Amino acid sequence: METLPQNNFGLITRDLSNWQGRKEWFFNREHTDTYEQWYEGRYKRAEVWQKKVMGQLLGKDTRVKELLEFGCGTTRFTRWWHEIGIEATGGDISPFMLGQAVHLFNGDLVNADSHFMPFKDHTFDAVAFITTFEYYRDPVQVIREAARVGKHGIAFGMMNRNSPKVLRRRVQQMFGKNPFYVTATFYTPALLIQKIDEALQGRQYSVEWTCTGLPKWFPVQQWGVPVGDFFGLYVKLLD
Repeated sequence: METLPQNNFGLITRDLSNWQGRKEWFFNREHTDTYEQWYEGRYKRAEVWQKKVMGQLLGKDTRVKELLEFGCGTTRFTRWWHEIGIEATGGDISPFMLGQAVHLFNGDLVNADSHFMPFKDHTFDAVAFITTFEYYRDPVQVIREAARVGKHGIAFGMMNRNSPKVLRRRVQQMFGKNPFYVTATFYTPALLIQKIDEALQGRQYSVEWTCTGLPKWFPVQQWGVPVGDFFGLYVKLLD
């Protein structure tokens, strides 16, 4: 099989830098190459609570044994699902993220667009989006694809709009200091549920959510109030 010279890789990925008609940080090697380091540093405590929240939500639906995580990045979460008894497959649009993922994750990976998932109906028990749904231009289309591919449910791990950190991020962007959220749309549980209701008209489902990402000094670290830097939400498909 003929292979392309390595120096042509930039030509292959050039158009992807403007996915959805805009520049995205996850097509920039300067950012993707340091992604894992970010989790190992200041974000480590947040990750622990995020996994705890997602584990609680998914663990309640005992039908879920296999899931597809789209926007898997370097497979930070994808590598973790097996710890709660779920086998995972990862999907991502960024070849730079997957270039790292293939060395870190001992499982299946696919390079694809979440708006058009390359899988048959009900291929997986569930589909998960962890801190990636914020970047989709057509969230309703993505939810419909997830409900088609995932038989029993859809899991969301989201950066919460109801967080003081959102204001800080926007101020940082004004000064060119934070490129990661320029194209992100922040949701609250209520706003996400609106998109879910629009996408799943005519379907039978239930929704459960919980928030975390609260200050270390706060008396609780997880609650049912829509305030916190992160919330997990699970759509349980009932039909």
